[in-house]
Amino acid sequence: MNHLSLENWTERARAHQKLVSPMADAFLQRRALGQKHPVYDFLFTYYTFSPAKLKLWVPSFEESLWIEGLEDLSCFGEYWFKRDGRSLFLNPERLQGQALALVGFIEKLCCAVSERSPRFGCFGLHEWAMVYHLSQNEIRHAGYRLRLSSEEIALFVESQQLCCTHYDAYRFFTSDAKPLNVFQPTLQDRMLYEQAGCLHANMDLYKWATKLWPWVGSDLIAKTFLLALEGRELDMRASPYDLRQEGYDPICIETEAGRKQYQGLQQKYTERAKELRQELAAFCSRFISSQKNVCIPSRLSSI
Repeated sequence: MNHLSLENWTERARAHQKLVSPMADAFLQRRALGQKHPVYDFLFTYYTFSPAKLKLWVPSFEESLWIEGLEDLSCFGEYWFKRDGRSLFLNPERLQGQALALVGFIEKLCCAVSERSPRFGCFGLHEWAMVYHLSQNEIRHAGYRLRLSSEEIALFVESQQLCCTHYDAYRFFTSDAKPLNVFQPTLQDRMLYEQAGCLHANMDLYKWATKLWPWVGSDLIAKTFLLALEGRELDMRASPYDLRQEGYDPICIETEAGRKQYQGLQQKYTERAKELRQELAAFCSRFISSQKNVCIPSRLSSI
């Protein structure tokens, strides 16, 4: 176990706060005022990790904190942490077999995605499929106009090949758009379909990391959060929504030049996600190895 000095872990905690607090605090402020943001709210509504947990820095299961002389440790809840003399560390008694089974699933998913050839031909069309044949009042972000008319959007969608492999994107397709997709991914087929070229599969590294809280520690969660933020911005720039008033220049995938632009950014994003996926898989492997005597359930509930 890596023992962190007071100076070291407080420095890491401050750096963590600097990275994630502006986004978390802005969301909380908008929510208090009843306001919404078409890009950033997704990171706190679709992904259900609370802003409070995101802002709180905690060590991983491989680290302990040197706390000699400190009296106020209220930020580290008694449920999750155990004190042993001058050290504070995550309490292994809080680890449940179901949680360990989830670690195994996440490792297998990361490995399956890494081994599968990435696909770069979707052009971010999932957002278009989510508004296909809908009126302005029916779309998800009804407060923002679409860059093209409903008829133009339908013609463009029908001129392309929908090939979404991500269940949690596909399930939001309109009922008319779903039959147009080459794949019909299901929750149970996630292991078979997800691939590294998918923007949402890469953004979901944040989801999988947060499901391993607190054992994974806050440093990796922060890195996957920032990756998801980058992906969400790319996602919505390529969408049919006109978000220029929010400061987002559109990637006009309805044009050949726009599709090439999206594909290039998608490939660069995939490379950045590759490193974090490997880091998450490596964590899962180490975690499982450290818990060899814990009974792992054979089945997981829906995730």
